Amino acid sequence: MDRVVASDDPMIDAALLRDRLDAEVVVADGEEMLGSAADAAGLVVDVNTPVGRDAFEALDDLQVVARAGVGIDNIDVAAAADHGVAVTNAPDYCTREVATHTVTLLLDCVRGVAAYDRDTRAGNWGWERGRRVHRLRGGTLGLVSFGPIARRVREQLRGFDVDVVAYDPYVDAEAMADADVEKVWLEELYARADYVSLHAPVTDETREMVDADALARMGEETVLVNTGRGALVDEAALAEALREGTIAAAGLDVLQREPPAPDNPLLELDNCVVTPHAAWYSEEAREDLNATVAANVRAGLAGETPPNYIDPETDWL
Repeated sequence: MDRVVASDDPMIDAALLRDRLDAEVVVADGEEMLGSAADAAGLVVDVNTPVGRDAFEALDDLQVVARAGVGIDNIDVAAAADHGVAVTNAPDYCTREVATHTVTLLLDCVRGVAAYDRDTRAGNWGWERGRRVHRLRGGTLGLVSFGPIARRVREQLRGFDVDVVAYDPYVDAEAMADADVEKVWLEELYARADYVSLHAPVTDETREMVDADALARMGEETVLVNTGRGALVDEAALAEALREGTIAAAGLDVLQREPPAPDNPLLELDNCVVTPHAAWYSEEAREDLNATVAANVRAGLAGETPPNYIDPETDWL
């Protein structure tokens, strides 16, 4: 019987995997799972478990690595291809959830809901105690990347009467225009957008793309939302911009280090709302995720091309 090792992240449902796979499913701590996978034919990994070239060189029996999620930047896809290992992901299990969470963070930051709540619980009562609030209508939303989640965000915000611009070098202007979105260069997006929402993958080009220079291009009323990847943002620069009022607020579901260090300055700022990488979560999404992972692993162990196979030539971005 094949052996599958899964990281112990709570988003991974080992019971469901055992039910749907004709394999032994073993759960291991993320930091130790590769050491437990010497004879494993399959790996199921969360976002915080790196699978690098050294892992593929050491695991001779490995046939498939299934990422329990969308992003695959923690997996060396080229090394997997060199060793004949299929890499898979779950590309659309939480599109609606992440889009909804993005809009929720945006609305919270715009209206100052979390800050008002903290202030009220501290015994203060007064609408004027928070920072200035502006209506969304007539504002401009800037989407950095225009994949499925960003498109869903655009749809969910239609009723708010905001203009939408987007930067994505891999999507042509006509496709954006069909969604009533204007394609712009990144520098123009930073300058024009009242609300900047990050949805890009992590690559050499996008890592810390929101740095001090990018933040300086934004306006003092700008709201930044990141439900993409923590590595897209230079956190020190963002903390400074929020402290100095270079931008108005930030809503973050992802950070460079997760969980964050207790002294992360972003956690001390009233104009920064942070959630624990929870944008993906609903009970339905978790069930869909694990069903997709099981289907991917089952096909990989059978020597078939998995439903969500990552083509190392075209899909790894």
